Amino acid sequence: MPASVRSAAIQSIANKRPVEFPHAKINLPELFGANVFGLQAMRARLPDGAYKGLQSCMEHGQGLDPALADQVANAMKEWAVERGATHFTHWFQPMTGSTAEKHDSFANLEDGRLIMEFNGKVLVKGEPDASSFPSGGLRATFEARGYTAWDPTSPAFIRENTNGATLCIPTAFCSWTGEALDEKTPLLRSSEALNREALRLLRLLGDTKVGVVYPTLGCEQEYFLVDRDFYLFRPDLIATGRTLFGAKPPKGQELEDHYFGSIPPRVLAFMQEVEHELWKLGVPVKTRHNEVAPGQYELAPIFERTTVASDHNMLCMEVLKQVGLKHGFQCLLHEKPFAGINGSGKHNNWSMATDTGENLLEPGHSPHENMRFVVMLSAVVRAVDLHADLMRVTIAHAGNDHRLGANEAPPAIISIYLGEQLSEVVDAIVSGTQGKGRARELMRLGASALPPLPRDATDRNRTSPFAFTGNKFEFRAVGSAQAVAKPNAILNTIVADSLAYLSDKIAALIPTRGLEAAINDVVAETLAKHQRVIFNGNGYSAEWHAEAERRGLPNFRNAVDAIGQFCTPKSLALFERFGVLTGKEAESRMAIQAESYSKAIAIEGQSALSIARTTVLPAAQKHAHAVAVSVRAQKDLGLSTEQQEKRLRATSQHIEALIVGIDELQARFEHAEHHAGAPLDHARTYRDTVVPAISTLRESVDALEALVDDALWPLPKYREMLFIQ
Repeated sequence: MPASVRSAAIQSIANKRPVEFPHAKINLPELFGANVFGLQAMRARLPDGAYKGLQSCMEHGQGLDPALADQVANAMKEWAVERGATHFTHWFQPMTGSTAEKHDSFANLEDGRLIMEFNGKVLVKGEPDASSFPSGGLRATFEARGYTAWDPTSPAFIRENTNGATLCIPTAFCSWTGEALDEKTPLLRSSEALNREALRLLRLLGDTKVGVVYPTLGCEQEYFLVDRDFYLFRPDLIATGRTLFGAKPPKGQELEDHYFGSIPPRVLAFMQEVEHELWKLGVPVKTRHNEVAPGQYELAPIFERTTVASDHNMLCMEVLKQVGLKHGFQCLLHEKPFAGINGSGKHNNWSMATDTGENLLEPGHSPHENMRFVVMLSAVVRAVDLHADLMRVTIAHAGNDHRLGANEAPPAIISIYLGEQLSEVVDAIVSGTQGKGRARELMRLGASALPPLPRDATDRNRTSPFAFTGNKFEFRAVGSAQAVAKPNAILNTIVADSLAYLSDKIAALIPTRGLEAAINDVVAETLAKHQRVIFNGNGYSAEWHAEAERRGLPNFRNAVDAIGQFCTPKSLALFERFGVLTGKEAESRMAIQAESYSKAIAIEGQSALSIARTTVLPAAQKHAHAVAVSVRAQKDLGLSTEQQEKRLRATSQHIEALIVGIDELQARFEHAEHHAGAPLDHARTYRDTVVPAISTLRESVDALEALVDDALWPLPKYREMLFIQ
């Protein structure tokens, strides 16, 4: 992409205008959920018994009578056909990090006539080919049979496109032998485990009203937008989602002027259409804004049940990418598309709620007096301390290795931030002293026209991977491209384990100590044993890394080291005790994570080789030749060329280093390819050999970018991709 072509692309982008879509007089309450077969549509179309059965299933997690499936299927089909749907699909989440779908039409033949037909059997079960999805050894390549099973807890929805519409039915995905081949099934199992153990504990605490406890989730989705005219000339972005090369631009995010800044008109038009599409799909998006890095943005929803919110986040990522194309953008979800500036996360805001409308992590005005909250808090503290290794596994992949521990993301050390007030409560409980309740403070802002503001019980800590933020915990280390089902399944499971532990301990003490004393004793003992995981300071500091080591907290600095912790005896026992994963299912997931890491690095290595050999090297050689010809011509005229020759030698040295780097990366890539071994061993080989060679090659390429004639440089530069929209 010579400068002439780059200039044409820039001119094209400069002439682009915001893309309009039909949005006049939007009635948001009417628009919201218009393409969802939710409770309102069910009530209008289903017999009373069928509606109540499906409602209980969705709201209370109760099983659905299979006899109702035909009634639901017929009503769902009629509703979808009225909205233009001709096809349906079982929409599921295989272990690829994305979604999958196979479309079938409603059409069927009857006496030579085409009829639209959909029955309960087809609704409940589908049969996609299982052999081509990752299974981690659960299925051999020749064993193709797999099943999708309708998940009635997550409503069906319609996806519209230019030429029609498709009914999408959220499903689980399992093998012929019954093992889970997806991310949704463990999430559903873990939610049931959390409900079971939370209810047991609440009953011990004297609560007889709550009938269901369910985890809630709100995902803050960060992403970058790059104009397609640039994206299509970046083979690394196309193949890997990130720029493998790119020199630091004169301006990045140093001025801190992008965060919450005015949204560019083209970007705002894109955001508005994204929101419009998501509202129709019942996704309760609420917030949009510029993020810290140039070209980076964020979208955030209102909290929902975790099982539904997980589906909605997958939809959110799909809609961002699809609407981006319509507006001439490429939406980048990679955790670190550009070196040297902030990467993207998916802040995973997690809590527990009840069917009576209560948040179990709501402290109230006097947290030290709130028995239920303190018990739930101690369960979370214990869970994170005991199973920090598992939490680290859930965020372990090649993309997140570029982000964790940098100045926009928490470190790989898993710790909890509680804030000053809650930490005082914990200290008081552990020491056996009376906690001091604080009246809610007001902040005086120093100008009479400005009202006093109530001060929250806790500040925010951007360096903490797991921070309490008022009535929820924010798992900030989750990567932006991840499916959130896995980290939330693990969160649910480890907290269920701690809830069960507390129930056992309290129940054993009640006969001799009484309820209140039993609770105080168990909570104090639990917090004393596990408060080492609480840290309210700067997680980026070197002092914290040293302190964490003294405390005995695990620190898995890269994805490969973390992945190896997924199938420890402790973890396998946990999964099987709560029915979340069998031993085989857990081992398959560890293998898939390792294989995914190796494949990601292999693609990056091959992409880097191709770009360096066929794009960067020829441009650099052409530049060096032109300079050499110019220097020789000037010397022939008797002119001084000392400094020009110095610059030419520097360029030549970088070209030589580039060629050495190409050869070294090629040799290391071939070594990694031919020394496979077990999946985790293979991943270690890629980490230790190919990853450093890619970084070394990048140094040469980025140095040449700063020297080569701009008219010859073949790749869109950071200054263009980040700032021209």
